[in-house]
Amino acid sequence: MRRTLVVTNDFPPRAGGIQAYVHELAIRQPPGSLVVFASTSPGAAEFDAAQPFPVVRHPTSMLLPTPEVSRRVRAVARAEGCTAAWFGASAPLGLLAPALREAGVERIVAASHGHEVGWAALPGSRRLLRRIGDGVDVVTYLTEYMRVRLAGGYGPRPRFVRLPPGVDTATFRPDVSGAEVRDRYGLGDRPTVVCVSRLVPRKGQDTLIRAWPAVRDRVPGAALLVVGRGRDLPRLRALVRRRGLDRDVVFTGGVPWAELPMHYAAGDVFAMPCRTRRAGMDVEGLGIVYLEAAATGLPVVAGDSGGAPEAVVEGETGWVVPGRSVTAVAARLSMLLADPAGVRAAGEKGRAWVEREWRWDGLAARLGGLLQE
Repeated sequence: MRRTLVVTNDFPPRAGGIQAYVHELAIRQPPGSLVVFASTSPGAAEFDAAQPFPVVRHPTSMLLPTPEVSRRVRAVARAEGCTAAWFGASAPLGLLAPALREAGVERIVAASHGHEVGWAALPGSRRLLRRIGDGVDVVTYLTEYMRVRLAGGYGPRPRFVRLPPGVDTATFRPDVSGAEVRDRYGLGDRPTVVCVSRLVPRKGQDTLIRAWPAVRDRVPGAALLVVGRGRDLPRLRALVRRRGLDRDVVFTGGVPWAELPMHYAAGDVFAMPCRTRRAGMDVEGLGIVYLEAAATGLPVVAGDSGGAPEAVVEGETGWVVPGRSVTAVAARLSMLLADPAGVRAAGEKGRAWVEREWRWDGLAARLGGLLQE
């Protein structure tokens, strides 16, 4: 069995979708089969001690393919006897592939997410993406949308294999109670839409806030629960104040991972109306939050950016709306909040779909097979 070196900037305890993706796949690999080389973050030492594999941290918060990092990666690969490598995100660390080949690595798999679509769109970064493609054996992608836009950018060498994120269906499940979260934020029995995501412009929390007066007019007492942290928080808070929505919009900030399921469960409907920005440079890869919400038994309202529509069975587990349309977002959320029976039915279909198609164990086995080929 090949021993694999995981090279990644995106690893817990730092929060985020890619971090969760890399960790969930890593912990499901066979015992003794991998070592992680990652950037550092607050709380890393305590987190690493609890992992079922060694974690080597580089003393920086951002790994880049510099000569120093290249030397360290080669040294770790040799010391740990690694003959396979997995880049948690192909760009930019996939540029280290030649260094790993020098260290005796025979098999290299690189994951793509959303940002590589932007790389593929510009001539300069596209050339770097081609260099990454020349150095790796397999590039994994999340959605068909991404595969179409990425295939030419990496060149002819790598094979493309779909490897989407999965969901921990034992953690995110319909019988989790959101009562404690509702009590904490004074939501009571108000009809509630929840959005769980980083607070950045692409995710569309501002569209939800702009839509809220219309939602509130159609569904009296409706509340919006915004879960997450990010650089957009001051702008979003100011927007709430200007619209007079202080009693209707609740910001929780970042929440511990263990509390995330009950924050989903505090909502009746999940919404993240993401949109593509910067002429296609800033795009949603898939949106694991849609799947976590569906696993919790919530119907989903997704934006139309990138691969996000592939996280929804339209009209069954949820609905896709134009991420920039305040009118469309308000109309869909109002309709759902006014139809509790329809919400329950869509939530049940979403849970069944996740259990059938999005389990981590099967996806981790697929990655293991790619590394061992």
